Amino acid sequence: MPELLLEILSEEIPARMQAKAADDLKRLVCDGLKKAGLEFSNAEAYVTPRRLALVVDGIPEKQPDISEERRGPSVDAPDKAIQGFLGSVGMTMDEVETRQTEKGMFLFAKIEKQGRLATDVLMEVLPAALSALPWPKSMRWPRFDQRWVRPIHSIIGLFAGGEVPFPWGAAVAGNVTSGHRFLAPDAITVSDCADYKSELAAAKVMLDPNERRDLILAEATKLAEAEGLTLKDDQGLLNEVTGLVEWPVVYMGSIDDDFMEVPAEVLITSMKSHQKYFSCLDAAGNLANRFIVVANTETTDAGAQVVAGNERVLRARLSDAKFFWDQDRKTSLAAKAPALKDRVFHAKLGTMDEKVDRMQALAADIASHVNGADKDRVRSASRLAKADLSSGMVGEFPELQGIIGRYYAVHDGESDEVADAIAEHYAPQGPGDACPTKPVSICVSLADKIDSLVGFFAIDEKPTGSKDPFALRRAALGVIRLILENRVRLPLSKSFETARGLHEVSADPSEDLLAFFADRLKVHLKEQGTSHDHIDAVFALGGEDDLVRLLARVDALKDFLFTDDGENLLTAYSRAANILKIEEKKDGKAYGGDADAALFDQDEEKALAGGLSDAGPAIAKAVESEDFAGAMKAVAALRGPVDAFFDKVTVNCDDAGLRENRLKLLNGIRTALEGVADFSKIEG
Repeated sequence: MPELLLEILSEEIPARMQAKAADDLKRLVCDGLKKAGLEFSNAEAYVTPRRLALVVDGIPEKQPDISEERRGPSVDAPDKAIQGFLGSVGMTMDEVETRQTEKGMFLFAKIEKQGRLATDVLMEVLPAALSALPWPKSMRWPRFDQRWVRPIHSIIGLFAGGEVPFPWGAAVAGNVTSGHRFLAPDAITVSDCADYKSELAAAKVMLDPNERRDLILAEATKLAEAEGLTLKDDQGLLNEVTGLVEWPVVYMGSIDDDFMEVPAEVLITSMKSHQKYFSCLDAAGNLANRFIVVANTETTDAGAQVVAGNERVLRARLSDAKFFWDQDRKTSLAAKAPALKDRVFHAKLGTMDEKVDRMQALAADIASHVNGADKDRVRSASRLAKADLSSGMVGEFPELQGIIGRYYAVHDGESDEVADAIAEHYAPQGPGDACPTKPVSICVSLADKIDSLVGFFAIDEKPTGSKDPFALRRAALGVIRLILENRVRLPLSKSFETARGLHEVSADPSEDLLAFFADRLKVHLKEQGTSHDHIDAVFALGGEDDLVRLLARVDALKDFLFTDDGENLLTAYSRAANILKIEEKKDGKAYGGDADAALFDQDEEKALAGGLSDAGPAIAKAVESEDFAGAMKAVAALRGPVDAFFDKVTVNCDDAGLRENRLKLLNGIRTALEGVADFSKIEG
């Protein structure tokens, strides 16, 4: 079957946009083909810094012919309806049939539609796909409405060996492209996909990004191992560098020994963010004085000038870093803290210095709930946690905040606990980030995140469905992980109230924050197999803001519901709750209170009342002592009398007194089970 080849050659596409652009191009073209009735067997998109390409195999040379029958109005319908039908099918009255049906005589139109040539369809599908491709940022020509990420040089449009010459912007699709910008810039004429790939390879263009990525990794690893080193793993940098070169050539350079006294994080960050170099590690896992650079060209001197040039540029970069390192240490970290008064945290929430004051007080309060947390060290760490924001190093490398603060704290003679807390208080910043485990670090990290959450919720800067500019979802997940992974028995409502008082705001965001945390907890526990409705069932009881205790209740409920007793009692609860809902609405009153034992007419009523009498206190006692498995065991004891009651007793009997008494027994079932969870929230 024929194949389609599409290529858009342009100026350099930013590396961060390339993968999505390739996926979007493939999706848009394939959707257009399917909508036009052109099925295909396979589609593959490719991207380099200068070109987007798409190959689609198995497209038929023309659309299938379409034959369909459409029924219209009855023959005695109003003339307006008949004329509307004729117009919709493009026929006259003589061209349609009349046919008897079960509902009478109706008009029928048989429509025959010849399929169009695929090339004609592609002339419409391809430019439409290019116009619809969504770029984060784009440019346009002065004389054309179309937009693209960078200026376009040429477009290839080939199908079944022939051109698809559609115009788009200032270009017209044809069969010409060009190779590597420096190594083979001449025009290349191609006839099909195989020819296209072979011609590009000969012109020093490696089309497949996976092939480029694998080559870079293999060559970099080989160079490092030749020096007895290992390549520092950095998939993000590998992907970025893959998007910067069409013909990767990998070299190794050296770092001057004078710079090796600067913290490794500084050197790694400088090499990565400014120069896109890979770092190497020695056998002990420490930074080695070697780096890997990926060039986009070949040289006649085996890369000697490329390496020398990159070493020279790196020397200048690291000289700046070493300058900041030396200058910052001339004053203590504590001496940098007052400058936070000039740094705004948020216009409505004050300066960074005011945030640090709040963090100090809140962290000291949280320390009462964290085993092993020394309040004096918690206060010291909180006071110094943001001080490195005033340093020259963080001004140059913002991603080093906290990390460089730890080095400065150690230099000043601060304790390891305080220094570690400065480095760790931003963590965890994502699901893959390590969670602090040291008591002082836990307190400062919790205080930082809770202060931000309460402050932004109080001024109504809450996350929306599509926007979260202050990363509050991440902050809430960080609080959840800190609490659960370290089993911190922290009452969130009390901490929210303390933080609110420190902010001196009138609005109370506690209720909204607890609901927000419930949603984030569902996200966090989803991968662990915990259903969202189990969390809702416990949260719905109210008053539960201890996440460790809440999770224990959720786990006990989950285990209970997976048993036969749990499954049957859930069904019984639903039955009791539904009957009560209907009858209470009909009667206009609630059936609360205890059932009257003198009105029991059947043994099953007596047994259920006895079971409820025993279960209620047992459940309350178990919940109070946080023996949630015991609470579920007490609930499970109700299964027998509940099953027997529903099997043998008619609730809505003719005797009004008996009916009311039995409805009170149903309320007893509902109340007993709601002692451990709101079973109405459980799905299924």
